[in-house]
Amino acid sequence: MTTTTPSSVGSGLDRVEGLDKVTGRARYAFEYSPRDLAYAVPVQASVARGEIRSVDVDAVLKRPGVIAAIWYGNAPRLASGDGGELAVLQSPRVAYRGQYIGAVVAETLHDAREAAGLVRVEYAAERHDVELRADHPGLYRPEVVNPNFPADVEQGDPDAALAAAPIVVDAVYSTPAEHQNPMEPHATIAAWDGDGLTLHDSTQGASAVRDTVAALFGMPPANVRVISPHVGGGFGSKGTPHPHLVLAALAAKQVGRPVKLAVTRQQMFAVTGYRTPTIQRVRLGADAGGRLTAIVHEAFEQSSTIKEFAEQTAVPTRMMYAAPARRTTHRLVRLDVPTPSWMRAPGETPGMFALESAMDELAIACGLDPVELRIRNEPDTDPETGLPFSSRNLVACLREGARRFGWAGRDPAPGVRRRGRQLVGTGVAASTYPAYRGSSQASARAEPDGRFTVRIAAADIGTGARTVLTQIAADALRAPVDRVRVEIGDSALPTAALAGGSMGTASWGTAVVRACEALLKELDRRDGDLPADGVEASADTTEEIRGQQRFARHAFGAQFAEVGVDADTGETRVLRLLGVFAAGRIVNPKTARSQFIGGMTMGLSMALLEESVMDREFGDYLNHDFAQYHIAACADVRDIEALWVEEDDPHLNPMGSKGIGEIGIVGTAAAIANAVHHATGVRIRDLPIRLDKLVR
Repeated sequence: MTTTTPSSVGSGLDRVEGLDKVTGRARYAFEYSPRDLAYAVPVQASVARGEIRSVDVDAVLKRPGVIAAIWYGNAPRLASGDGGELAVLQSPRVAYRGQYIGAVVAETLHDAREAAGLVRVEYAAERHDVELRADHPGLYRPEVVNPNFPADVEQGDPDAALAAAPIVVDAVYSTPAEHQNPMEPHATIAAWDGDGLTLHDSTQGASAVRDTVAALFGMPPANVRVISPHVGGGFGSKGTPHPHLVLAALAAKQVGRPVKLAVTRQQMFAVTGYRTPTIQRVRLGADAGGRLTAIVHEAFEQSSTIKEFAEQTAVPTRMMYAAPARRTTHRLVRLDVPTPSWMRAPGETPGMFALESAMDELAIACGLDPVELRIRNEPDTDPETGLPFSSRNLVACLREGARRFGWAGRDPAPGVRRRGRQLVGTGVAASTYPAYRGSSQASARAEPDGRFTVRIAAADIGTGARTVLTQIAADALRAPVDRVRVEIGDSALPTAALAGGSMGTASWGTAVVRACEALLKELDRRDGDLPADGVEASADTTEEIRGQQRFARHAFGAQFAEVGVDADTGETRVLRLLGVFAAGRIVNPKTARSQFIGGMTMGLSMALLEESVMDREFGDYLNHDFAQYHIAACADVRDIEALWVEEDDPHLNPMGSKGIGEIGIVGTAAAIANAVHHATGVRIRDLPIRLDKLVR
């Protein structure tokens, strides 16, 4: 008699590490304590541009508990001399205010912090430039935008099409700098053992950190080990190494002891990345029936003087809607500011705010329902590449969302619905995010006791990666989940793609499935003859991914919002949020709903609250803590719902899944801004939606 193990994929399995997290057994980077541990506190530049003339550490070295004071004059040299963001303490040049220019190492964190405040630095300050403007003389066209898209794309004659269009929308939208602010701040413990370096680090990719650090210090990657079993959020800010990690390794090398360095919340606003501010001009031309004839999307954004990072702001516009004439461009200016980096759904988040706001304006100009306008402009194939979509169910999301939200019969007139003191309105916007996969390796082992161990250097940044990989492995092994153990978060494990770009589960899951399949074949070959030390098999997905068929692979969604705006004060409350998504097969509905709702809440935060304010005089962000940089929480929208339509896409990966960690934020801010216009008649084109922008 044969038995069939029920499928685990698709079930709402509780997090396998849940008890560890709620009981405190889960250890994060800062919580490790090697023997003979010392503490490092950075010294930050107090000018935005210039050169260090002198560093006086005499008073510092006399302090109790101080082990060393490190700056460019005595710091160990790095092997990599690219002069970029990670060339910490290698030069007297200052590229932005808050840049790490030194560190004090002491026996206790208190001693190190007190002593760091005594370091005296003399600068030759230079005039700085920290303001992004659409007419900045330093604007240029980058060769590519993140990760490797061409900066500019043009099809047809968009200028002629706009001139001939009977209906045109031409508007400028802007989004501010935003900081990721994960719950767990960045932290690193660095320990050298001869030629080997061990790093306990809060990271989204242990393998990537290992390779980067090895190159910086001129070491074989095998000599670097990065341990990161638990990560308290990242939102992109932990996707690549930042200066604090290099500083910890330099300090540990200098003093010959393990060194712990924790980035404070305030320091994170200078040294761990942020979302670039954007200025975007969107022009849409349409015929009388609302069908697009031209799309032009121009994006202006910033980077630093020491590293180019160009966000792909206008890239989603290239594939969202059908139009015979189209142009998307990116212009970048390198300022005396910290280097921007990834923040949840980079490119798609600010870019779709502009596009979906413009689509709402076009619907009004055409006298069409905003849902209907989007459906009328649905493309048959990818408008930019001509490739077929592996699956595209945006229309299904729009229609299902409209049905559930009660969209039918919506009065399009703005500013006419009252509920007590509130003006009430509803809005809609589309969401999208690419479905990526990165090459990864995994191993699967049959243990003598009948259990299985799967190993891969994946990262769980709070998304539930351990849990879904356990489900994926259990199904591939045809075993119950309680017989499968998944080990992640260590660069000593098989190399894995980082947790970013919503490609984690797709990338790691593919490798896990292939390793499990190889193990089952090996077990079949042995016909049940299992040696005392078990049997192991491994897989590498590089060739599989390189040889995959060409499709346009994207997830889609529709966001619906209802807002209430106080008619006297302009205070805006989001009353309802509904997101409907098409993201392939959902591996775990419990963790999926959590990710969708988390993204939508972060989109609400973007719409109403988040804004990093630059002080042009000093070249620094004024609001650099939670007292002044405000973020939304669950209490800020009590009626929030996320659901998905069934989608069977065989062109993705063995699970048939698409990434969901980032699409939830895309479109949410636009849906809220569109709802605010519907409520008040005031069109807000620059985020966040503050009281002063609504009270006239």
